[in-house]
Amino acid sequence: MKLSHIPLRLSTGGFILNSGLGKTDLDKESAAGLQAMAANIFPQVKQIEPEQFGKYISYAEMALGGALLAPFIPSRLAGLALAAFSGSMIGMYLKTPGMTEEGSVRPTQQGTALAKDVWMLGIALALILDTKNKKNTLAA
Repeated sequence: MKLSHIPLRLSTGGFILNSGLGKTDLDKESAAGLQAMAANIFPQVKQIEPEQFGKYISYAEMALGGALLAPFIPSRLAGLALAAFSGSMIGMYLKTPGMTEEGSVRPTQQGTALAKDVWMLGIALALILDTKNKKNTLAA
């Protein structure tokens, strides 16, 4: 792992792990709300019970956060997982009614919580693309 990857992986990994831990005991209503937003991109999630969907989201976020925090997981692999996650978040933002201003990608007040997650895509791309230079690499 490169020295420059440590702050990227610690900040996103800790944030996502904490988010997943916070979703371990989602009530049915909160899980159903997340499921409805996810269904805008992945209609298949409608077939899952809301409580089960909430558990899956919690487990997925904890796994991703843990992978980003684990120094033995290659940065490119962690970055690819983060890109998939953040791409889904951006997709939900763009496809959920009321998240963007009319005819724009600019967020509404309600959409700011999802729109801000674009920083995760930037971090994912940095982890994926910054693998050629071997300088400042931590020895395993």
